[in-house]
Amino acid sequence: MQHDKRGTLYLIPVALGEATPWAAFLPTQAQAIAAGLRRFVVETARAARAHLKQLDYPHPLRETDIRELPEDGPGAMAALDTLLAPALAGEDIGLMSDAGCPAVADPGARLVARAHALGIRVAPLVGPSSILLGLMGSGLNGQSFAFHGYLPVSEGERDTALRALEDESRRLGRTQIFIETPYRNERMLEALLKLLKPDTRLCVACELNTANETLLTRSVRDWRKAERPALAKRPALFLLLA
Repeated sequence: MQHDKRGTLYLIPVALGEATPWAAFLPTQAQAIAAGLRRFVVETARAARAHLKQLDYPHPLRETDIRELPEDGPGAMAALDTLLAPALAGEDIGLMSDAGCPAVADPGARLVARAHALGIRVAPLVGPSSILLGLMGSGLNGQSFAFHGYLPVSEGERDTALRALEDESRRLGRTQIFIETPYRNERMLEALLKLLKPDTRLCVACELNTANETLLTRSVRDWRKAERPALAKRPALFLLLA
């Protein structure tokens, strides 16, 4: 049973792009919770400070405890316990990613898992997720879908993975979702248009919820004939349905 005096680990989403005010995506209650926290565990401290400034965080940042998530590996469990120690002592903590929802396609999941193991209350707050926004806007199957994170970097392994995802999508009627490092986006699109069947539908969702948003769904056949969007160095999500 959870000890009554333990704090809560709040999962605080942030804006998906610098051009969009973070507060615009947070309900009033979530903003109030974020503003009341004095301890944060974050993906990168610099991004977290920028997000807090954008939120008009009411406390001096130099007096706010902002700590980065440890790398996975030896000693990581002890480091997670150290980060969560204030919650065991009764203080609330905020978990923030660099963009979007913490612990979804994000290293914060390890901290959340450890919080559960220690009996610390976990409270996710409402905010933007590029994965769900992309699925919502794609017109592809939202009843059955899978997110695969990053595919292999090696060209041969990547191509094998893409063919397997298309085959599974065709068998199960499942939307397949994945991301790529921004500087490899255009190579990924080239591979998709080369390897996928003409009738497979492909969505490219780029810089969602920003002024530069691109969201396009076409058959591979139509993608091959159309002008392609510039994707280099832009956060993008790829979705396919065979």
